[in-house]
Amino acid sequence: MTSALKIVEEIQGAVESRQGARLARLFCEDGVYHDVFYGAFTGREQIARMVDERFYEAAEDFRWDFVDPVSDGRTLYARYLFSYRSKLPEAHGGRVRFEGVSIIRLRDGLIAEYHEVANTGPGFVDMNFAPERIARIFRRQGEALKGRPEMRRHLA
Repeated sequence: MTSALKIVEEIQGAVESRQGARLARLFCEDGVYHDVFYGAFTGREQIARMVDERFYEAAEDFRWDFVDPVSDGRTLYARYLFSYRSKLPEAHGGRVRFEGVSIIRLRDGLIAEYHEVANTGPGFVDMNFAPERIARIFRRQGEALKGRPEMRRHLA
C-alpha cells in the first residue's frame, strides 16, 4: 500500500463486495478498526468477520465513496459518503445515508488503526429509529467521547 488513493480504493472495494479478508489484509496483524456503529475490532480475523458478518447481517448493497484522501505516510484522512440498504425491520428496506471522515494511522504501509467521525443522525432518521432510540445512541456516543484521553482537558 503506497498511496492514500490505493488504500481507500481497497477499503471501498472490500466492503462493497463483502470481502472481509481483503479488507483485513490492509491491516497490521494487531490492527484495530473502530467502527462508528459496532465499536472496535482487533486483528485481521475480527476485522474480516466484522465485514462478512456484522455489516452484512443488518444491511446490503453498500456504497462507499472516499473524497480527497490525503496522507503524510503516517496518517491518512479522507472524507466519505456511505450508504446501504438496511435489513432492520423499521427501515423497510430503505437506503441509509451518512457522511464522515476516516482517520487512518499507518505503520509500514499497512493500517494500524482505523477511526471515523461520522454524521450518523441522517442515517438513524433514514432507518426510522424512534427519537428515544436515537437519544440513547447519541448519549452512548457522548459518554465514549468523554472517556477518550484527548478529551480530558475539555471535561474540566
